[in-house]
Amino acid sequence: MSTSWHLQHMAALDFESSDKDVETARIVSCALILGGHGRTPDVRTWLLNPGIPMEPEAIKVHGITDEYAAKHGMPAEQGIGEIAKAIAEVVSAGLPLVGHNVGSYDLNLLDRECRRHLGDSLEGICRQPINRVIDTMVLDRQAAPFRKRISDTQGPYQMRTTAETYGLPWDETKAHGAEYDALMSARAAYRMGVIAHTPYRQRPEWVLALRPNRFNSLRDIDVDELHARQIEWYREDAERYQAWLRNEAKAKEKYDPEAVIDGRWPLRPVPEAEQEAAA
Repeated sequence: MSTSWHLQHMAALDFESSDKDVETARIVSCALILGGHGRTPDVRTWLLNPGIPMEPEAIKVHGITDEYAAKHGMPAEQGIGEIAKAIAEVVSAGLPLVGHNVGSYDLNLLDRECRRHLGDSLEGICRQPINRVIDTMVLDRQAAPFRKRISDTQGPYQMRTTAETYGLPWDETKAHGAEYDALMSARAAYRMGVIAHTPYRQRPEWVLALRPNRFNSLRDIDVDELHARQIEWYREDAERYQAWLRNEAKAKEKYDPEAVIDGRWPLRPVPEAEQEAAA
């Protein structure tokens, strides 16, 4: 049998950006960490000048100002080229890309930046599909579903919540830096894998108390099978959330009878290109 997904050499990826919308956001910083269980991490980082003003909320999160990025960051086209080349090398080597919300956000952000600055899609530059992804947000929602918010400011599946849930110490002074978040996502992925491969009765009490408890769905599979399962888990989760938003009694102030949640993962087509294809 092939090596279980959580024991593989992997590449942790995280971006800090100018805003939350992948269609308009620009990459400001990036960390790519090659490593895995028992391996010394090989860290590469980039700081880019996005060339546009950043949203105040984004600056508040990552702490990189427009002035700092303009003074110290490399030109966006150069930085995107270097990052895309590094990712292409990782994909060519067969290493899985791991990150928190990496499928829904980070890879789509990089895809749009590649199209914007390099004239090709991310998969076009990699010359093959991106089909070995480990998204700790998708895994956490699958294995430990229906978690409640920690507070008004801390969501149930944000990186800090996931890290603390799996027993990882969290340093808020380092958080929201690309390097720290990438490293924590890789560590969280490993912890999830360890729990899944621990005999049921020996798992942590909070895991045994879960209803439903779906950690076995992460057990005894390789990266390729895990990737395929995440496609389905993400689609199912999107369908549930869309149905919730369309239910006035449940969604209340968030009620939207026409809500549409895109369930495609990890890469989504560019909206303009999709509209043209449908015309």
